[in-house]
Amino acid sequence: MFAKPKLPSFPSASTFKAAAKFDPRAALDKTVELFKKPYVAPLTALGAFALCLVAFLTLAGDPDAASPSVRIKLDREKATSAHVNTYNSEPEQAFTLDAMGMFPEAGADAFANGYATPADGPAVITLPGDLAEKAIKAPKPGVTPLPQTPIAGLFQQSPGGPMPIIASNGMTVSSAYARPFKSDGRPMVSLIVGGLGLNPTTTREAIESLPPQVTLSFVPYTPGLQGWIDLARANGHEVIVEVPMQPTNYPDNDTGPQTLMANSRMEDLMARMNWVMSRASGYFALSNYQGGAFFKDKAGLGTFMQNLEARGVAFIDDGQLRGTGGAWGRASADRVVDSQINATAISAQLMGLEQQAKSRGAALGTGFAYPVTLAVALKWTQELDGRGLQLAPASALLKH
Repeated sequence: MFAKPKLPSFPSASTFKAAAKFDPRAALDKTVELFKKPYVAPLTALGAFALCLVAFLTLAGDPDAASPSVRIKLDREKATSAHVNTYNSEPEQAFTLDAMGMFPEAGADAFANGYATPADGPAVITLPGDLAEKAIKAPKPGVTPLPQTPIAGLFQQSPGGPMPIIASNGMTVSSAYARPFKSDGRPMVSLIVGGLGLNPTTTREAIESLPPQVTLSFVPYTPGLQGWIDLARANGHEVIVEVPMQPTNYPDNDTGPQTLMANSRMEDLMARMNWVMSRASGYFALSNYQGGAFFKDKAGLGTFMQNLEARGVAFIDDGQLRGTGGAWGRASADRVVDSQINATAISAQLMGLEQQAKSRGAALGTGFAYPVTLAVALKWTQELDGRGLQLAPASALLKH
């Protein structure tokens, strides 16, 4: 009933053998003959040149050159005694604090990381094109912006940027760039939020949502670092810059190309320190990122501290160097509040920080800019006054 299907015919084995033969000399002769034709060689060379030109412009061009800019007027105060502190923190995550259901009134837009600050006049913040229409929030109501930096007399120019120095009148960045603070006598608690700069969304959320008494710490590898520091200071926050230091499990835990290495030559150590310190101005202190191995190098650590002391820069560590002196001013964290990244554990650490402050008069905590850390920290700061504590900037806990 059914006709037998006709099978397709296939080439013979001899056909495949003939096709498999390739004569490279014949192919070369054909290529030479092709380039002997008029215009072929010149057009080919022109095309290669055009491709090279496009590649060069892509790599060397300024990616922000065509970006729109927004100008913000920030009044510059005079560099006098008014600046001295005599008033005694993976791929980007889109989030806001209200996304956690804790703060319905909180919110943030993504922020760009390109920035340029003229010596005088308004700051110029470069935004990507798709964000240019979004408003840049003004400082929180009741918040006084900290002075624009660098302040005259507190820096010297270097090939990498402004380097901090002690002014001729004795003023230092440790005091001039710290947030003014006057204790009311109640126990003081301070919080540093670090790891800021690499994620624009979380960085802006921390700057605009946390109280100005919270100290902010930035990663030195951050693109447009000066812009983030200026924005933080415009919102009243004092600023720290983190120094990558060799961890015990290096290089499995790689802290970047400017890591301070244990037992390195003094000139290499100083060069990497200077790279970090010249990345931006406006910070009152440096802090460590990792450092378990570097801290065991007593000679290197001594050089590090002496350099900070000579330049009037303070140093705050995460608790690994408690009891170690040096730098212009020193403080060590009493707790890392988010060693366990969940709201319950973070709240417990913050409550422990309160107890330490009540028993000793002051306590310092540090944490990372995780969304849950920011949300819990914001709620915690809003309740401190009712529990008889005052929130103080980290600079208020420095020992000189």
